[in-house]
Amino acid sequence: MDVSWQHTSSLNAAERLDVLNLINRTETVLGREALDETRRRTVVHGWRGEHWLLREGPELVQYALVQGQSHATLEMCGGGFDETLLTLVLEMHEVVDWWTRDSDGSLDNVVRTLQLLRINLPVPQIPVPEGATMRTFTPGIDEVAWLAQNNAAFADHPEQGAWLLDDLEARIHEPWFDPSGFLLLEIKGQIAASCWTKVHELHPDRFGEIYVISVNPTYQGHGLGRVMLSQGLASLRSRGVHRAVLFVDADNVSAQALYRSFGFTLEREDQLLRFSKD
Repeated sequence: MDVSWQHTSSLNAAERLDVLNLINRTETVLGREALDETRRRTVVHGWRGEHWLLREGPELVQYALVQGQSHATLEMCGGGFDETLLTLVLEMHEVVDWWTRDSDGSLDNVVRTLQLLRINLPVPQIPVPEGATMRTFTPGIDEVAWLAQNNAAFADHPEQGAWLLDDLEARIHEPWFDPSGFLLLEIKGQIAASCWTKVHELHPDRFGEIYVISVNPTYQGHGLGRVMLSQGLASLRSRGVHRAVLFVDADNVSAQALYRSFGFTLEREDQLLRFSKD
């Protein structure tokens, strides 16, 4: 039986359905997401991209998405690794960064380690500081100000510091978006910090996530990160959530210290591997 990788820039209706079914089956087996949210959204919305499909006869048995040109990023459904696919992708790209999930720490070429931390709720809530105001995000009004605050806070971050208005608006229109869980802390009329939470409603265990948390550089060093984290976790608990997660880089010392002080523990590690033609 012929088994080979094929790629396309656009999934047709049948291919898209096959990929979504594969993702859903994989998530059922693993008990976690099979693809990064952004890559999954590419499939869900039928967006163009470098889609790789592996079939055994008519059956789709694996899928991967490559994003970027000379320096590309790749993730395979389930977060595994495939030497044959790597060879094929390197024929088209100078450098390939490959995300692996549930890593055991024994892989070579690691350039980044991302940790998934978890915590049981509730946790003690830290009050809003005097002189500050806590409110929720208002779509149609707060987009530009929030983007400025968030991108300034993550100026050196490979993903979070480059959000565009289109990126934010696309997520606002997702079914899971709930402005009541998108908290803004204002000081003197300026967004000083924010905590955007997400409830995974369709997951069998229905858990919450600290989706994006950031502090305006002007207000960093005043404990606002602790305030926003506690307020975000309280928001999740108020919506009936008993467990929350977040992602953090393993080498982010200050964020790690904050999360561990709240009682977050390690659930898994994902690693980014880098390969090049030479």
